[in-house]
Amino acid sequence: MYYGEIKDCDIANGEGVRVTLFVSGCTNHCEHCFQPQTWAFDYGQPFTEETEDHILSLLSPSHINGLTLLGGEPFEPENQRVLLPFLQKVRAAYPEKNIWAFSGFTYEELLAEGSYAHCEATEGLLSLLDVLVDGRFVESLKDISLRFRGSSNQRLIDLNATRKTGVPVLLPDRRG
Repeated sequence: MYYGEIKDCDIANGEGVRVTLFVSGCTNHCEHCFQPQTWAFDYGQPFTEETEDHILSLLSPSHINGLTLLGGEPFEPENQRVLLPFLQKVRAAYPEKNIWAFSGFTYEELLAEGSYAHCEATEGLLSLLDVLVDGRFVESLKDISLRFRGSSNQRLIDLNATRKTGVPVLLPDRRG
C-alpha cells in the first residue's frame, strides 16, 4: 500500500484534533473528487513499518483525539489488508482514542459478501472503527454546510451504536 500524506494536526476530518492518513488507490473515481491524484495505487510513498511507527508516535499526545483514514479509498481490498493489522496496533496502543474512516463505498456495500469492496479483512477493519463516513461524493448533492462530508448522500455512521443495534445509527447532524 502507498499513502499520499499524513497530517499530524487535522481538525477537518473528524471530531477533535486528529492524525490523518491519506491512503492511495481508488476505483470509485467520483466526479469532482477533491484529490484525484490519490486514485493511483502507487501515488506517494510506500506504507512501511517505519510509517506505522511514525503514526503511532504522532497519536501519543493527550490532545490528539484519534486517527482518521481517508484516500484514495481505505476500503480498496488491497488497502484493507494492510490497514487491518495496522489498526489492530493502533487499538492496542491507544484504546482510548477513536478511529474514523471515510469511504466512497456505502456501509451496506462493504458488508455485502461478493461485492467488490468486501474481502476477508472488511469485517475486522469495520470492527475497529468508531465512525464511518460512507458514500461517494455526488456533485449535484454538494452541501458545504455539512460537517465532515461534501454531499448530502454521505452518512456519518456511529459504528459502536450500529454494532449494538444491528442497523446503521447516524451521528447527530450538527451543522457548522
